[in-house]
Amino acid sequence: MDLILCHTTADFDALGAAVGLTRLLPGSKIVLTGGSHPPVRDFLALHRDEYPLIERRSVNPEKIRSLTVVDTQQRDRLGKAAEWLDLPHVTEIIVYDHHLGQESDIPATRSHISSVGATTTLIVEQLQQQQISLTTAEATVMALGIHVDTGSLTFDQSTPQDAFALAWLMEQGASLSVISTYRDPGLSLQLQQLLTEALENLAYLCLHGYTVAWVTLKTDGFVPGLSSLASELVELTEIDAILLANEYSLGESDSRLTVIGRSQIPKTNLNLLFQPLGGGGHSQAASLNLRKVDSQAILKQLLDGIKAQIPHPPTARDLMSSPVRTILPETTIGEAQRILLRYGHSGLSVVDAQKQIVGIISRRDIDIALHHGFSHAPVKGYMTRNLKTIMPDTTLPEIESVMVTYDIGRLPVMENEQLVGIVTRTDVLRELHQEREEERGTEEQTKTGRRGESNLSLPQLQNKLAPRLWQLLTTASQEAEKRGWHLYLVGGAVRDLLLAQASDTLMIKDIDLVVDGFHKSADVGAGVELAKALQQLYPSSRLEIHGAFQTAALLWHKDPELDSLWVDIATARTEFYPYPAANPEVEASSIRQDLYRRDFTINALALRLTTPRAGVGTQHAAPLLDFFGGLIDLQAKQIRVLHANSFIEDPTRIYRGVRFAVRFGFEIEPQTEEFIRYAINSGVYDRTAQENSRTPALQTRLKTELKHILEAPYWKSALQFLDNLGALQCIHPTLKLDAELLGQLRLLERCLRRFDPQPTLIHWEMRLETLIAHLAPEYPAKVAKNLQLPEDSIARLKNLAQVQTEVMTLLPTLQRPSQVVQLLRQYDLPMLILIAVQSPREIRHQIWEYFTVWANVQPLLNGNDLKKLGYKPGPQYRQILDDLLAATLDGVIKDRFEAEEFLAQHYPK
Repeated sequence: MDLILCHTTADFDALGAAVGLTRLLPGSKIVLTGGSHPPVRDFLALHRDEYPLIERRSVNPEKIRSLTVVDTQQRDRLGKAAEWLDLPHVTEIIVYDHHLGQESDIPATRSHISSVGATTTLIVEQLQQQQISLTTAEATVMALGIHVDTGSLTFDQSTPQDAFALAWLMEQGASLSVISTYRDPGLSLQLQQLLTEALENLAYLCLHGYTVAWVTLKTDGFVPGLSSLASELVELTEIDAILLANEYSLGESDSRLTVIGRSQIPKTNLNLLFQPLGGGGHSQAASLNLRKVDSQAILKQLLDGIKAQIPHPPTARDLMSSPVRTILPETTIGEAQRILLRYGHSGLSVVDAQKQIVGIISRRDIDIALHHGFSHAPVKGYMTRNLKTIMPDTTLPEIESVMVTYDIGRLPVMENEQLVGIVTRTDVLRELHQEREEERGTEEQTKTGRRGESNLSLPQLQNKLAPRLWQLLTTASQEAEKRGWHLYLVGGAVRDLLLAQASDTLMIKDIDLVVDGFHKSADVGAGVELAKALQQLYPSSRLEIHGAFQTAALLWHKDPELDSLWVDIATARTEFYPYPAANPEVEASSIRQDLYRRDFTINALALRLTTPRAGVGTQHAAPLLDFFGGLIDLQAKQIRVLHANSFIEDPTRIYRGVRFAVRFGFEIEPQTEEFIRYAINSGVYDRTAQENSRTPALQTRLKTELKHILEAPYWKSALQFLDNLGALQCIHPTLKLDAELLGQLRLLERCLRRFDPQPTLIHWEMRLETLIAHLAPEYPAKVAKNLQLPEDSIARLKNLAQVQTEVMTLLPTLQRPSQVVQLLRQYDLPMLILIAVQSPREIRHQIWEYFTVWANVQPLLNGNDLKKLGYKPGPQYRQILDDLLAATLDGVIKDRFEAEEFLAQHYPK
């Protein structure tokens, strides 16, 4: 027996190296000598069967022939398995490690020790030399080993060898999505602790619309990597500039100060500020190191310098209109519409009897409410209460940022708690148009919002995407540019890129692209035209065109390069719902309107893949469009809806919101939750279902969302969240996740794990059937049909009550196992599982025993035995075998001799 030993508390590098060695040493087995890191443990919980792992206690020491130790040179890190090193019959002990300068106490016959970032790299090099190919599972765990031990090639010990090894493992099919899930975060433990401390102690000041932050961290000694910490703080807090100071000492009288500066404010120059103090760098990044100084005085000097460099923009007082036309909360939707038409406004401020502003209502919200028949409803039910207001001295950049971030076209100006004016988008655009000539090069960015476009460089984007996927997007953008269009990556893919760590490499399986014309018209067919052009360049893809929604899709299935990839391509469009829960009607529009029609702010982000217009930005700019505060909500870890009527129009958005919240660990923003509860409690879904034969959002689209939720590992939490919101009413008005149903779902999971481990059943459908089966007997079949479940599911739920009554009536009366088998074997596995989870313990115990014991019993004789005994083949064989089985089940016969006697007695020749 050849064994490969991982050290105690095995990490991914030890496991990855061991897995690679099993290919170099065919037939060898891996032993985890004593536990593993939590991520490794979680990984093996799903992937253990992919690798030749055996338990230490199952090893017979007398049969060990050779030992190979990975990622350590110390025997005390092998736990009890270290005793095997001293076995006299072990002829070979090999050590693979990447820790130099250690004194080894392992009696190795051969050693492979080299200064690389990960032990796995040494194994990869030998695999390459021997031209051994790997499976995806092997390549993935080995790539994880290198990623984790090198910090995805960012740690100091990383070498070019590690990079080459990773590249080869990618060629072997390493799963980037799995790597992304299990690799450790990039910051060291010390920097993570300092990050938490910095976030708690950051001080801020806002000046001329920009936010400057500073913090002083005191440590016992020098801390490497502070520049990474400063960059992380800028990303997490979305500040415009930061001064990060670190006080430490190298002795009792040797105090030191390090200051890291970062700035994204135009016209500031940190290099000029840091140079007089002995530091330096660039205009946007600089640092200094000083000894025995007053740290707070230095910090104040630098802070004053930044403040002096920030330019002064116009204020709200210069821009606002006054007086402001207002309405009361009790004003009806119909009356509000008449006011809008009369005065040509795009929105109205709502004030109470004391003239205090309490909300804003937009023309779009009024139009949608009118369309759905709420003309007599008061505006207070539709107005936005989460107000964003400004003061007379609020600067233009601040105004611009709030408008774009929160998609607000009108900002009330408040002074001494009184409404003194209003600033509209028109006011802002008019001022921007008058900016100086040298700023015209950024006019396009300014009009869409200074925070609406953020220059994310193409290399940053490229490094986060798998190379083959990046090539596809590059090709698509080139085809769009040929036609004079912009092309945007939108929605969930952008969200996932922003959530991913800087060193992550994603192979996204579902991509949405949007075409938008900028100097040439992009009509409703532009997306289809671009898809057809790409299909000519990628003939292995399948093209689907959805005329009703003006979209096209390119699909790859198990492609050697792109695997199973779905790319949706559409023209920028807006949409309108003819009635709640309907399919939307769409028409061509702008990228901004296209993003506005989406569900949540975190999904309403876009990355422009094509280059800007001449004179705008650079060839390396890939602006991030964030009109509605998606980045802020990502950082705040919250789900925020885009408009008040969103859930009334499409109830599946409730399910998507919950799915995103549970999947990412986010919270649903309070007003969004209010909109959800209002939509559910309004009864609009019931009225819509009664008035319209087709309500896709309560039928096929709802089933799709249920599938996404019920097949995810977090499905239980998502169901509880939906129940808390009352959203299970969308499935049926009486559905509640009560204690009884929760118990049934727990029993279902036990049944599926025990009786369908492969699986052969569709587990998410079984969970859905269990939910539906909890309804009163007259409802399950109707709900299953409404959700357009498969015919066998509909039939099963239709017959469930009758079958359950039959089983529960007969089972208690049956005395012999053979009778139980005869009753239950007429029903399939899904039906019996549904009956079991809904039955009392006694019935459930009999069904469980049927599955685990009786269903597996076979007659002691088979057809061949009967023939040898002289019985002529014929229909009687079935009866004979059934009787033999019954006698075996009931204990009448226990062996072959008794079986033959049974035949002689009951079936004489």
